[in-house]
Amino acid sequence: MGEVWNLWHGCHKKSEGCQHCYVFRRDAEFEKDSNVVTKTASFNLPIRRNRKGEWKVRPGTLIWTCFTSDFFIEDADEWRGDAWRMIRQRNDLHFFMVTKRPERILQCLPEDWNDGLRIGGQGIGSGYQHVTICCTMENQRRTDERLPLFRDLPIRNKAVVCEPLLEAIDFRGELGSWCEQVTVGGESGRDARICDYAWVLGIREQCMAANVPFHFKQTGAHFRKDGRLYNIPRKLQMAQAHRAGIDFSTNL
Repeated sequence: MGEVWNLWHGCHKKSEGCQHCYVFRRDAEFEKDSNVVTKTASFNLPIRRNRKGEWKVRPGTLIWTCFTSDFFIEDADEWRGDAWRMIRQRNDLHFFMVTKRPERILQCLPEDWNDGLRIGGQGIGSGYQHVTICCTMENQRRTDERLPLFRDLPIRNKAVVCEPLLEAIDFRGELGSWCEQVTVGGESGRDARICDYAWVLGIREQCMAANVPFHFKQTGAHFRKDGRLYNIPRKLQMAQAHRAGIDFSTNL
């Protein structure tokens, strides 16, 4: 399952996929302004130690990074250098982050990003090997806007997430070995928009043609299949997606 590291909280809605953001929805329940970005009490989580001097977060753990904000949001520019230093220090973990701001990534990378990590005395280059950066592309407009930027960035581990999937998406033949996986999911919550199974299958077909792993994460609350609309409870949305049995792996 891994460990969640929300080192800052708060964001600004960026695109259509943000309309019913769970962070804004949850904060509203406590009358909290989600547009205010603040550093959290968990900021130094990866480098905390127990009384024995051991890391509290055990080596080998997958760290879900900055899921109540965007790691590359402008408001966090003053804190990001310290965050990268902690990530660099804990190269025995794997950090996974999702962004809607690929246009900011290059200017926000640390100075030693392309030095790589030393293994067996040889530099790897192309960014930290223990960091995966995932870009969201929820509709055709954002795919056309973000994919060309993201594809060419110097990132060793890249992935794409189409969640919430709002319409059919054509990657225009641009998927390839640069992408480690495409994840697709519908939207959850009371005001969730419809996710159509045909859109999901269309992305799967493109992934298979490009030999890119595909993962159907969740149906969303309102799922349409063969013209019929299903209202699926939150607790069943991931299970129903899994039951579809359409994930694709390259076995590489």
